[in-house]
Amino acid sequence: MTSRRFQRAFKVSVAAAVVALSLAACSGGGAPKNDTADSGGNAKPTSFTMQMITHETPGDTFWDKIRAGAEAAARDDGVKLQYSSDPDASKQATLIQSAVDSKVDAIATTLVTPDALAGAVKAATAANIPVVGFNSGIDQYKQLGALMYFGSDENLAGQTAGKRIADAGGKHPLCVIQAAGSVALEARCAGVKKEVPGTENIQVNGADDSAVTSTLQAKLSQDKSIDYIVTLGAPIALDALKAMDAAGSTAKLITFDLNKDAAQQIKNGKIVFSIDQQPYLQGYMAVSSLYLYLTNRNDLGGGKAVLTGPSFVDSTNIDAILPYAEKNTR
Repeated sequence: MTSRRFQRAFKVSVAAAVVALSLAACSGGGAPKNDTADSGGNAKPTSFTMQMITHETPGDTFWDKIRAGAEAAARDDGVKLQYSSDPDASKQATLIQSAVDSKVDAIATTLVTPDALAGAVKAATAANIPVVGFNSGIDQYKQLGALMYFGSDENLAGQTAGKRIADAGGKHPLCVIQAAGSVALEARCAGVKKEVPGTENIQVNGADDSAVTSTLQAKLSQDKSIDYIVTLGAPIALDALKAMDAAGSTAKLITFDLNKDAAQQIKNGKIVFSIDQQPYLQGYMAVSSLYLYLTNRNDLGGGKAVLTGPSFVDSTNIDAILPYAEKNTR
């Protein structure tokens, strides 16, 4: 082939390739699309369908972090992740049973009310659907049949908070329980009381912010001896700040868990510290551990709970943590 003929043939080939690529781009053709995780943005083909089921109370920003972590793991592993929740124990059990009936590959669930959920969890294991527990139920997950657990030891977390209050001279903390029957919340308050015997518990309706504020305002107005308020969730801490202002309380406020608003109040000096259990990490590990179990029979923790807390967020580290709290990853 002459040099001129070669150049002409080369130009024709290049032009044809450009046209083919342009048509593919315009028509959406080309390689077939992968069926990716519900959370989107993953190049891996979907390998398993997993259901995450929690006792989320609508509006509680804590669960945004759980979901963010779980969805990140689903993207990384090519998992189709389905999420559902209900704060009512019997309805959460129904959600677990529905996941079993739909034959998902694996289930990650909170175990905040283990007695009510036991039947549904055992139905999953009887159907050879692996289950991991996270966030709550550290003392019960094994007897229910869950393979692994990711979360904080709430008794330890409560004691750690109580010791810090005692060391600061606290005598009469008020521990605010926002969900009746939650073993995790009760364990936190019990841990505080173990270190500070003068701890008093109060029950509030965590689904109603105005009710939380009015209940706490009435209590603080009536009892001026309360020197610490211990809230067990970041949204409740923000309600407590309103109640403290309205009642003219001089008590100091600490909270379990974190969101961007509570983190900012730590930065502002309104909240002394938070006991963080790293919910983003809980969600991520729950999904990732099930993927590793399904693909390799890996067992994270070697039969023991994997702790994600407690860790403290206070004036010494808030500047480093605040940007991540704002992104919902801490």
